Amino acid sequence: MSINRREFLSLCVKGSVSAAALTSLQLQALTGATNAVELGDYKALVCVYLYGGNDSLNMLVPLEGEQRSLYEQSRQNLAVESPLELSIKSQFAGGVGIHPSLEPIQNVFESQNLAFIGGVGTLLAPTTLNDYKTIGLPKHLFSHNDQQAAWMYGREKQSLNSGWGARLLERLELQDEFAANVSLDGTNLWQTGSASNAFALNKSGISSINAFGGYQPRSEHVTAIMNRLLGNTSHPLSTAYANGLTSAINNTQAMNSALESAPALITPFSDNSLSEQFAAVAKTISVQAKLSTQRQVFFVSMGGYDTHDNQLTTHPALLNTLAQGLSEFDSAMKELDMADKVTTFTMSDFGRTLTSNGDGTDHGWAGNQIVMGGAVKGGNIYGELLTQHLDGAQDTGGGRLIPSVANEQYFATLAQWFGVPSSELVDIFPNLSNFDHTTLDFFV
Repeated sequence: MSINRREFLSLCVKGSVSAAALTSLQLQALTGATNAVELGDYKALVCVYLYGGNDSLNMLVPLEGEQRSLYEQSRQNLAVESPLELSIKSQFAGGVGIHPSLEPIQNVFESQNLAFIGGVGTLLAPTTLNDYKTIGLPKHLFSHNDQQAAWMYGREKQSLNSGWGARLLERLELQDEFAANVSLDGTNLWQTGSASNAFALNKSGISSINAFGGYQPRSEHVTAIMNRLLGNTSHPLSTAYANGLTSAINNTQAMNSALESAPALITPFSDNSLSEQFAAVAKTISVQAKLSTQRQVFFVSMGGYDTHDNQLTTHPALLNTLAQGLSEFDSAMKELDMADKVTTFTMSDFGRTLTSNGDGTDHGWAGNQIVMGGAVKGGNIYGELLTQHLDGAQDTGGGRLIPSVANEQYFATLAQWFGVPSSELVDIFPNLSNFDHTTLDFFV
């Protein structure tokens, strides 16, 4: 028997449980628990986190005219020379090019499997320069830890915090399916929820439990000890530990068993950490049917984007590694015939300043993001392509541009494609209620 939210709260009152005593997070969890969603076909979200704050304004640059002049004056020695022109569905003054280091994804964009989301950042409400000076803003705007948390939580910090990746799974009642929540970079805030945590997968794809392999007498001895210790617990903490350890062992064995039958991919992946993570994600997706889950969220990452120094050398190399990995993963998804079922997207701490500090940039605010997949209406830029104008109408000082698109609008669009009903988006991303549009239009 299923009950709706109103009926549940009525039962709370009859049972002398005050609805006011329930936290917002608990109410959201209850909403998911009492209103099941029909999932339909398989879908996966792959989050690519760029630690440090990517200078994503230099990923998309104007080609000519006034926009180009303002850009060059603002970016000074960091202005991108010889950008690659994009053929874009929408018209933008001055035309648009991408950083030449992003060349590996140019064909993905032109084939309409990739789009850019422009002018994205943490916002509580639509904000002008005057608003910035007079009203409340997101807290700790230029702090790495706080802004990483804001992007991964999908909202301001609360007394109880959970990542929005985990909240999607909990809303869809998938928190108990270990294979629905997979990280290639260990523990992270995006996949940590009140009732779920990520399953950490090795980049090689197979995770081994050394004590249970190799020399058979040792394996049998360890197994006997484990059975004795875990099978005779009475203390609640001991029981919880035993259950957690047993579950981890069983999940690892189940994942390994599935991955051992994964098909060999023709698509080659580069020899770097990001591409290796993408390869492991592709391998896991290839066996999703054996893992019996209709939804999966994956987390991969790369660092080094805090380019205060040596940006002219460091940033192009980072962008090329990112673009190469995305291109390879796109090819792998097409090979597996899963391109329209898998959406890959980027997040980062914040954008960076337009101004150069002489050798790099400092912490900024608005930036651009990438979304990729067969379900994406690619070949276009969504949101707003911000004018890179130092001391312009969106510059809060030093070239820190105010976002025109809230990251929660970006996340909500991904969540809606993933299967979360439109009516539930504000519960997951509460600041959406402050905006005229809760989602963007970058899915087919």
